[in-house]
Amino acid sequence: MHDVIAAFGAAAGLILNFDARLADIVLLSLRVTLTAVSIAVLVGLPVGAMLGIARFRGRGLFIVLFNALMGLPPVVAGLLVYLALSRSGPLGSLGLLFTPTAMIVAQVVLVLPIVISITRQTVEDMWHEYEEQLRSLGSSRWRAIPTLIWDARFSLLTGVLAGFGRASAEVGAVLIVGGNIAGYTRTMTTAITLETGRGDLPLALGLGILLLALTLLINAAAYAIGHVARRSVG
Repeated sequence: MHDVIAAFGAAAGLILNFDARLADIVLLSLRVTLTAVSIAVLVGLPVGAMLGIARFRGRGLFIVLFNALMGLPPVVAGLLVYLALSRSGPLGSLGLLFTPTAMIVAQVVLVLPIVISITRQTVEDMWHEYEEQLRSLGSSRWRAIPTLIWDARFSLLTGVLAGFGRASAEVGAVLIVGGNIAGYTRTMTTAITLETGRGDLPLALGLGILLLALTLLINAAAYAIGHVARRSVG
């Protein structure tokens, strides 16, 4: 018990002093995750919105596919990206395997279906509610997309935060494609796994505390956004 208490004390010291190893790992994790989520948002919002209001043969298949991919196991996503970026894969010539870029690609694969599916459902519901009003103003389906996305910004932002939460807490995919290289591809989740196994509990606990704090911050932000949205509607 004394060792555990001492480990928590040492972890608190690392956080308060913002230890160099701790700082490097946290900053890399945030850079990778924020980049991946930004890419997923830039691609997922328009794709999800178009899927929400478009009507074409096979649309249901796309909806089922993206909904299913929301639960894609991270290790499977990592394996697919690994195969694509390996030397024998179609993108092997780019030399991206075991780099932060490969980790970003893996996280995009995980977050993109979440953004697309939530955007699709939100925009589709709003289109059904406001279609007659928008058409009376001379707006077509495609011209209505920016308006629908803006009106649904609070709901969509909650979905984006959900994607950020999944990416920031993910370990399997980034471990497969990043390799957990010290000072280069070591993130909070992979470092916690490694340092726990090595017995460096202060660093593992310090990273765990920061990751938990980040998770709580994301959930608090999602709750606050939902509260603001309800008040604006009311």
